[in-house]
Amino acid sequence: MSSMHLALFLDPTGCHYSGWRIPAANPVPAASEWSVLKALTLKAEAAKFDMVFMADKLSIDDIYNDSFNDAVQYRITERPEPFSVLSALGAVTEKIGLAGTVSSSFIQPFAAARTLATLDHLTGGRAAWNVVTSTSDAEARNFGQTLLSHEQRYLKAEAFIHAVRTLWDTWDDNAILADRKSGVYADGSRIRYADIDNDWFKVKGPLNVPRSPQGHPVTIQAGGSGPFTALAAREADAIFAAEKSDLASAQKYYADLKSRVVEHGRAADSLKVLPGLQPIVGDTQKEADEILAELTQLHHPLATLTHLSNTMNYDWGQHHLDDLVPDIAALLGRRERFEPMLNHARNNGMTLRQFAKWVARSGFIVAGTADSLAERITTWYRERAVDGFVIMPPFVPAASDAFFSKVVPLLQERGVFRREYTADTLRGHLGLERPTPRVNR
Repeated sequence: MSSMHLALFLDPTGCHYSGWRIPAANPVPAASEWSVLKALTLKAEAAKFDMVFMADKLSIDDIYNDSFNDAVQYRITERPEPFSVLSALGAVTEKIGLAGTVSSSFIQPFAAARTLATLDHLTGGRAAWNVVTSTSDAEARNFGQTLLSHEQRYLKAEAFIHAVRTLWDTWDDNAILADRKSGVYADGSRIRYADIDNDWFKVKGPLNVPRSPQGHPVTIQAGGSGPFTALAAREADAIFAAEKSDLASAQKYYADLKSRVVEHGRAADSLKVLPGLQPIVGDTQKEADEILAELTQLHHPLATLTHLSNTMNYDWGQHHLDDLVPDIAALLGRRERFEPMLNHARNNGMTLRQFAKWVARSGFIVAGTADSLAERITTWYRERAVDGFVIMPPFVPAASDAFFSKVVPLLQERGVFRREYTADTLRGHLGLERPTPRVNR
């Protein structure tokens, strides 16, 4: 059986709202602390992960009570610029893929195409980008813009992906001749203008970086709405999918998404489905449960509600923590994503305080022994519910180290994960073809 795919969500402060509060010998690291970022990436590479991934946010959350005070008080909100970090990581690694987040709502295609092509060149073909649409007014304000509607953001995202790829394709692979004897450096007939002119972008081109080792750095999307899924089926190489609570639901989602990919004339395996997984590994089930209980006990409800305020673009600060969860689904731009969780809270009579605790525990956290986690991961992969996972350590380094040293070897023993890299590029790790320029001369 071919190898499943594993990505590490790269966050020195941990992926759980209260992960940074877990007692440890070292001080709480900063989000941009190089020693931790480097150590996590090197350990992921030693474990033969496909890639590390850096999320991004273009603001500090300030929708809750129209202020950032509660957000910065109860959780870590800093976000270093991903591609600066990834370029540095590229210099100390050899094989692992390096993925960062780009907002299609605020970044221009030429800048994105140039950044990604440069990283791909510097790393010998290990670059990837996670295309997001951004969701909050706070982010829009930092770019002097007004947040587009949900539908408009996805229309712009599709145009953005097409524009970036068009710019990558302005150079043929053999455009550079570098012939010292004749004095010819490049063949202009193998370079072309992009001539992008649509409702969203006007870009002449060509790109001033030649075609990169992967042709197109790997395109990732993250989310779970209907428009998002449709766009991923058409355009993405990998999808950081919304987590499903049980195997049957995951299998249904996987089969539906793969069928959509095929409907667009693509091979089913050309899109990798990678949901998130927060693993808590204990020597016994009791120990793992105790770690999860500690995370829950350390969690402050405003850590969740300040985050949800920006994600939903709705101010939860107008309600008291002991109020019942209100019926606000109709007010949300991303109703499809959030209505199920709101309905769950209302059907169970939850207060905001209880709702915040429930959300913090519902991000596909799995607590167990290394063997039980390895068995669950293996089952989901073999039963065609996933192509792999984005591993999101709830705290570091203990939780990430436990996964690397205890769970990965068991996955290798079960024959579902590689023991060694067999390729040099991220496309190679993922089993993806290298695209040829869309226009050849």
